[in-house]
Formats: sequence, C-alpha cells, structure tokens
Amino acid sequence: MARPLVVILDDWQDAFAHQPSLERLAERAEIRRYTDPAPTFEERARRLAGAVAVVAMRERTPFDAALFAAASDLRLLVQTGSGLHHVDQAAAAAHGVRVVTTGGPDYPVAELTIGLLIGLLRRIPWADRQMRAGGWPIYVGDDCSGKTLGVLGFGKIGSNVARIAQALGMRVVAWGPTLTPERAAANGATRLELDDVLRAADVVTIHLRLTPENRGLLSRERLRLLKPGAYLINTARGAIVDEAALVELLREGRLAGAALDVYQQEPLPADHPLRQLANVVLTPHIGWPSAGNFRYWCERAVEHILAFLEEADRPS
Repeated sequence: MARPLVVILDDWQDAFAHQPSLERLAERAEIRRYTDPAPTFEERARRLAGAVAVVAMRERTPFDAALFAAASDLRLLVQTGSGLHHVDQAAAAAHGVRVVTTGGPDYPVAELTIGLLIGLLRRIPWADRQMRAGGWPIYVGDDCSGKTLGVLGFGKIGSNVARIAQALGMRVVAWGPTLTPERAAANGATRLELDDVLRAADVVTIHLRLTPENRGLLSRERLRLLKPGAYLINTARGAIVDEAALVELLREGRLAGAALDVYQQEPLPADHPLRQLANVVLTPHIGWPSAGNFRYWCERAVEHILAFLEEADRPS
C-alpha cells in the first residue's frame, strides 16, 4: 500500500534537511522537499501532484483557486509562520483543504531588529567596509542610550524589542491599531497616537502586519513627521513604507539613516537606489530565517501532519 505523500515547498535555505522531527514524519509518509522556487504555475502543480499534505515555507508560493483545483489530492496546507495573505482560504475550503499555521517564536526578528539598531547608529557595516578597503575611519557613532524608540506594532515582536531597548537605556513610545495605554505601560512603554510617535522618536522601528489598512501607512507626509536626524528600521513588510519617499529623505540627509530587512520588491533589484546610499544598512529578509525558528516550524508542521494522518486512518 502506497504511503501518503507530503510535499515541502520553498525550503530555499535547505533548513529542513536534517531536522530530527522530520524523521518521525518519514516513518509515516513519503516526503518530497523542494529547495528552489517553482518558476511556473505548471511546475507548482506538478510538485503538488498526488500530495495529501503540503508544508509551505513562508509566503513564497501563492495558493489560489487554480492551484487548489490542480492539486486535487491535497487535504492539508501547513503554513509556516502565521501569515496567510497569499492563501485563498475560501478556495481552500471549497476544495476540502484544511489550512493551519505553525506560528513561531518572536525572538529571531526581535534579535535582528536590535542588531540593526546598534549597527545603524554605530555605523558598524560602514566601518567594516572602510576597513576592508584598507582604511582606518575616524568618526563618531551615535548612542542608543538616552534616545526615544518609537515602536509601531506592539505585539509579541514589538513588545520584545521594547523591553530590550529599555535595557539599552532607551525610552519607548508605541502605537498599534489595538494597543491600549495599559498594555503599553505593562511593557514599560507609553502609548501615543501614530503621528505623535513619529514626531517624538529618534528611532522608529516597524513591527506591523501587512494589511490593507497598513499598506503605505508611512507615506511621504508621515515620513516627514520624523524629526531631522531620525532613523528608521523596518523588519516587517516593505509595502508599509513609501520606499521612494524614504530614498528621497535619506538622500537629502533629513533622515540620518535606515536599516531595512524588507522591501517592496524582493529580491531587491541590483540597480535599486537603496543600494547606493551609504547611510542605509540592508539585509536580505533574514528576520525569520534562524535555526531556532526552522526547528520550531518543522516540529509544529510534523505534529499537524501526523495528527491529520492519524485522523484520516480512523474508521468513519
């Protein structure tokens, strides 16, 4: 009797290859794992042919009605993380596909944010480039201590960043669509309205989900509310910020710098103006790809799939 087929899509980092929890799944099912993007719809459909369950790595593959129709054997979609904006959930339900998410720890993005904060203010990447070019740069870096950090989005990640920033001697002001003054205060922050956070902060860090309401939230007008010499950090989603306006403010020197892990177009085009700015720190959307995150995702995905297979084996 053929074993059920489980497909793992878009494991570009090859991070699931040696996860111990995957061995438990291999005892119960055939596993096919893909470490490269599927370039066409036809290739995506081919990879899912015969699969009863799929593990989708982040939002790399869109699951629309056409793909669900093509993957006629599919009954379970396990999405790593918690984002589902790339999944047509109504179409999934119509085709009998259960959609679940693994969730994930908040510390990988929080750690990267703090790393970018310190690297940006102390100009560590710039100094490293100067040293590698044979120089010995003489300059004065900026401090975290004594500055005001504005946190946009005060969920698990934003509140964790706030707590670490306070340990660095920073005052924290925060805004979120559902943030209350009480919840902010419980994490050592002061809740302000969005525009007031932008006016007050020396550094603004973004930790919002991408929603229709948040798309373009930091418009040209709002970016100009930031005080001269302020810094911006974005480890959430590129579409939250007006990227062209940000480039203008950085070129003008109105903003002292930015640290970005996310962009409106990914991968970031080779000729993008952000790559030419010395006051910008760039990373290739690495907030979530950490060893601990992948381990957690694999463990939760395996739990979901084994429970699904056990349920399918029960007599009706």
